[in-house]
Amino acid sequence: MSVLPSRFLYLCLHFLVFYFQLQESQQSTADFRFYIENHTRNPDDLSRKQVRIYQLYSRTTGKHVQILGKKINANGDDGGKYALLVVETETFGSHVRIKGKESEHYICMNDKGKIVGRPDGRRQECVFVEEFLENNYTALVSAKYKGWYLGFNRKGRPKKGSRTTQRQQEVHFMKRQPKGRVDPLEEFRFTTVTKRTRRARRLKTHPKRN
Repeated sequence: MSVLPSRFLYLCLHFLVFYFQLQESQQSTADFRFYIENHTRNPDDLSRKQVRIYQLYSRTTGKHVQILGKKINANGDDGGKYALLVVETETFGSHVRIKGKESEHYICMNDKGKIVGRPDGRRQECVFVEEFLENNYTALVSAKYKGWYLGFNRKGRPKKGSRTTQRQQEVHFMKRQPKGRVDPLEEFRFTTVTKRTRRARRLKTHPKRN
């Protein structure tokens, strides 16, 4: 008769241990999720940043975004000094600050949706979120004004953020290496081997004797 209570007590203790472990796991997951969301929503100077240099090719103009100072347009030439962009990426999420390497002004969007260049990029209106689209282009939406995108019309002039949507070609960009610089991935492209290339290789290895 004493075996049954002992077994029942053991099962109860086992259940309590399992319950507390489950609660602790759920709490840790919730805390970590809150931590990530908090840092993604409010990036700060304490987060480690990554800095990259590239160009933003505009799908609309066929040229590149350039920061001249307070004025910004999408009429920059490939390799132009004002088209070189220094992109500061936050550790959490895809929040970026975009600065002109030459002008040292940041791309910002004010409360009217106007795109302006500012020397201080610490404001939230100078932060954009990268959205990677299915067509291999990238869109940049304001982190402060939700649904307002960085965009340029066919003449290369900035569009108001309030008049943009993700589907518009005016907000589609492609990241490109500056002229003269080779993307490291280019070195790993495969070469298609044909009968002609095989013959050329044989001739190079075993040249014809006269």
